[in-house]
Amino acid sequence: MRLATIGYESATLAEVIAKLRAAGVAVVIDVRAVAASRRAGFSKTMLRASLEEAGIGYEHLRGLGTPKPGREAARKGRIDEMEEIFAAHMATPEAQDALALATQIASERPAALLCYEACAAGCHRRIVAGLIRDATGCDVTDL
Repeated sequence: MRLATIGYESATLAEVIAKLRAAGVAVVIDVRAVAASRRAGFSKTMLRASLEEAGIGYEHLRGLGTPKPGREAARKGRIDEMEEIFAAHMATPEAQDALALATQIASERPAALLCYEACAAGCHRRIVAGLIRDATGCDVTDL
């Protein structure tokens, strides 16, 4: 079992799709709380259509997104604060349900967690990937 993570901060939609295809990703799990973007092609509807056209599935799991205070902390470089906020969020039933679904999806086919930040080290998707890895023993790769 393989799980990837990818951020689109400094990439075009075509570049992201090319990376996903090269990695053999079958489904993208969007872990943004708000699946809207000022970056062309990365809002939910357009992203889903583009991925499906490329033969890649799409699942938006809002429950795995960082709450607004966590996103604000991350933008300001306060990663420890973001992680605290996200940890509290992950204790909620909504987040636990979304994590269970993400784990199931990732267990069934090659998946990638998608968020905005280019570097996974400062992004909550690293935490989600770690939780899925702990539950399944999968390998995690940052694309």
